[in-house]
Amino acid sequence: MKHLAFLVLVLAQTLFIQAAFAEETPSASTEIPIAEQDFVKNINKFTKEQIIAQFGEPAKADDVKVKGTGKIVASIWMYHYINTAADGTYYETTELDFIDDKVVMVAFLNNDGAEGPDQGQQYEVPIK
Repeated sequence: MKHLAFLVLVLAQTLFIQAAFAEETPSASTEIPIAEQDFVKNINKFTKEQIIAQFGEPAKADDVKVKGTGKIVASIWMYHYINTAADGTYYETTELDFIDDKVVMVAFLNNDGAEGPDQGQQYEVPIK
């Protein structure tokens, strides 16, 4: 009887885990919303590949790499005119900050994002 109860619990847990993963990952046909609030709420559910598939390559991309391995651990991407404000006007620039493959921060700018001194700057993080 104990084995049967254990088996039922394991199967139930497996089903719940699969359902949770299914909800987190959007399908390839899911479109990324462009309205400001919807974009912020949903963008972290998409991979870099899905973002590129919808919006194309970013206008500007800066990468942070681990020194020695060259592995990219963080990125800053900038796109132009992809998101709308509440009044329907487009933001000139949308900045997406990534850790590994997921968006962790979004910034909407009413300028072209070029006020920084270096374009396409790459940074290396030393290995501890």
